[in-house]
Amino acid sequence: MSSENPTFDAIVLAGGRGSRMGGVDKPALTVGRRSMIGIAVEAVRRAGLIVTVGPTRHQLNSRVLQTQESPAGSGPVAAVAAGLRALRESVADVVVILAADLPLVDANSVDSLLAASLSSSAGATFVRDETGRTQYLFGVWDRSKLVATLARVDALANRSMRSIVPDDYAVLDLSEVSGDCDTVEDLHRARARRAAADCIPPALTIHQARTRIQERLAPVAPRGVPPLEAHGTVLAEPMIATRPLPYVDISAMDGYAVSGDGPWTVRGDIAYAGTSGLAAVAQGHAVRIATGAHVPAGATSVVRDEFVELDSSGKLRLSPNVTQQDDTRRRGEDWHAGAELAPVGTSVSPAVMSVALSAEVAELTVRGPVRAQIVLSGNEIRAIGPLEAGQTRDALGPILPLYLHACGITVVDTVYLPDSPTAFEDLLTTSTAADLTIVVGATGGGAADQLRTALVHADAETVIGRILVRPGGSQITAVLPSGRVVLGLPGNPLAAIGTLLLVAPTVVEALTDSTSSAPRVGNLTNPEAVCSPTARIVPVMRDGTGWRADTAVRTAHLLHLIDHEALAVVPAEVSSTEPVELLPIVR
Repeated sequence: MSSENPTFDAIVLAGGRGSRMGGVDKPALTVGRRSMIGIAVEAVRRAGLIVTVGPTRHQLNSRVLQTQESPAGSGPVAAVAAGLRALRESVADVVVILAADLPLVDANSVDSLLAASLSSSAGATFVRDETGRTQYLFGVWDRSKLVATLARVDALANRSMRSIVPDDYAVLDLSEVSGDCDTVEDLHRARARRAAADCIPPALTIHQARTRIQERLAPVAPRGVPPLEAHGTVLAEPMIATRPLPYVDISAMDGYAVSGDGPWTVRGDIAYAGTSGLAAVAQGHAVRIATGAHVPAGATSVVRDEFVELDSSGKLRLSPNVTQQDDTRRRGEDWHAGAELAPVGTSVSPAVMSVALSAEVAELTVRGPVRAQIVLSGNEIRAIGPLEAGQTRDALGPILPLYLHACGITVVDTVYLPDSPTAFEDLLTTSTAADLTIVVGATGGGAADQLRTALVHADAETVIGRILVRPGGSQITAVLPSGRVVLGLPGNPLAAIGTLLLVAPTVVEALTDSTSSAPRVGNLTNPEAVCSPTARIVPVMRDGTGWRADTAVRTAHLLHLIDHEALAVVPAEVSSTEPVELLPIVR
């Protein structure tokens, strides 16, 4: 190490239980989609040796030593002593002690603290955070002085860190270090600061948004299913034949299995499809055979009925002017065992299922179908019963599964969420079998629009915050730490359906790792009527060989989708010759 950064070891205290958070494993909580224990270990990565004190954490790098204070949970001083024992073979004079609940600490913070300790003869140097609080669990210690102090302590258990702090300690002000996360509110503030630092573009073009979804969403875990249960899924592994087709030589036509050149003596037995065990055909003999029947041993070819005739002596001969040809389907002629019949990313259609059965494939490894939870937010939404003043009939929730099915999504749950301060946070932290939560409404910035704030508090990664399109610009695509995707749609029905058809297929492709299909395109017959500085989604109807866009559209209902075949994605400043993408409408 340079003189600016002395050689040091590091002790990361990671055994604390969040008693003020209901007893959770606090170091395992995430900020910016990284666990706080992972953040702390990364911050001290330049240490010669690193030891964590607390429960064993298998996700840590094997370079990191792990130990546990005894008894477990007996406080920070006992944990420091356990960490020093794990470092007893080290010769470093300096040790950094860092608690795993300071999520905004990084390697630069540690370097600054180390540099400050060089200019001081104090036994320890601590950080003073942005709140003015001295963080005794983030400091650089003179190792020998710390060991001597601990040797004078009678009982290590349940002592505060302040009890072993030397009188001559120094303090470094680091405003970028926030306070520790002791409460849910602390955690939410840390996550909000991290989210603000992510610098997500405020709005993306449609192409940018789709690309970002493909890049940021991880595929769901693959699973094995029988072929007849795989419809609508996507192959996560190639479909490999386990048996050749045909499995044996079979007849492609009704006719005769013959041996050698004619004429042939016809035997009295017949080879039917599905039978086996017929006697071998001797040279100069023939046996009647049906289409699909196993060609008996000894036969050199199959001759179809229309190419042969019986002569007056009862011998079978080729008809005049007919050249002998073979109508045998040979073993493995269509595919051999081990042949790849469909690549990764193929959607499992009825044809794929049929081929799997033909190839004796007992199980397909697939992803999907994507399972979705629909969430309709707002006290004004009413599904059943008479409407009261200010209420709105739920005209979207009951039909949304039909549109989702067309996108390759299966609905497993529907939730009506009231407007309340914690409703969305409770929703996002409650486990579900769904891969995708689709929220209708609450994507804007109004008083009741809590989704964006709840996503920050849940430590979600916001993949898409807004898209440059009308209607539907106020949409959200985010990923929770669990991997569940959240798709936020505008509350107006037409905007919701347009947004869904615009981005849901891309979400499905990303989650199933499927092959993207080419978009359907067409030409508008009235592009000048819908030309705009911003991309638009508008209903269109066939107009000769082109498509005519609706020019006056209301988004509060789906009236404009009746008798329409598609929504057109009209680019900004569309030209008269520019084709537009067409999003087919469920009819």
